[in-house]
Amino acid sequence: MQDALVNLTIEVDLKEGEAFSLPDEAIKYIKPGKWWISIQPAPPPNNGKPIRGHSAFLNSYSNEDEGLYDDYPTR
Repeated sequence: MQDALVNLTIEVDLKEGEAFSLPDEAIKYIKPGKWWISIQPAPPPNNGKPIRGHSAFLNSYSNEDEGLYDDYPTR
């Protein structure tokens, strides 16, 4: 069995006026052969907001559900 690199993801933060170049960490993995290089913008930071939202649960409540749990004792 031969090991092979399948996917390598590196985040690059370019400042105004900087030219793009591959980081040394990436260059050491590039060997002779055929390569696909894909560039896409990084997602915005989440700024402390929760990753998951619970709005689907809250929005699923309807008027027909009113009184549904009235028979249950309170704690």
